[in-house]
Amino acid sequence: MSHKTIFQIFWCFALIAYSAIIFYLSSQTLQISGPTFLHQDKLFHATAYGLLAYFALRVSSIFSNNIWSLFWAWLYAVVYGATDEWHQSFVPGRYADIWDWVADGVGATVVLVIIYILRRR
Repeated sequence: MSHKTIFQIFWCFALIAYSAIIFYLSSQTLQISGPTFLHQDKLFHATAYGLLAYFALRVSSIFSNNIWSLFWAWLYAVVYGATDEWHQSFVPGRYADIWDWVADGVGATVVLVIIYILRRR
């Protein structure tokens, strides 16, 4: 097995594992005392889904390494964010929040735009 194949398998497992971690965490009842600063939760969402988009990009780049890989990574993160918000609506003590989903999409977009700019250099 080549090094390239090993890395491809690694990124596939990383994406699956990270997606599962997000699902697990969003299945937990919230027990936070309160935010340290205003909109702290939105920053957490943006960061988490920016990282998810990065993992999704690594996987989608296996199949094509062009602008479409960025699009598929973004789509994965945004759709996963929407389904996660829906999932939270069934968890006691949690609720679906459109602004959390927007933060997910912003985080994914920012990370992927930065990667796009860096690739163009």
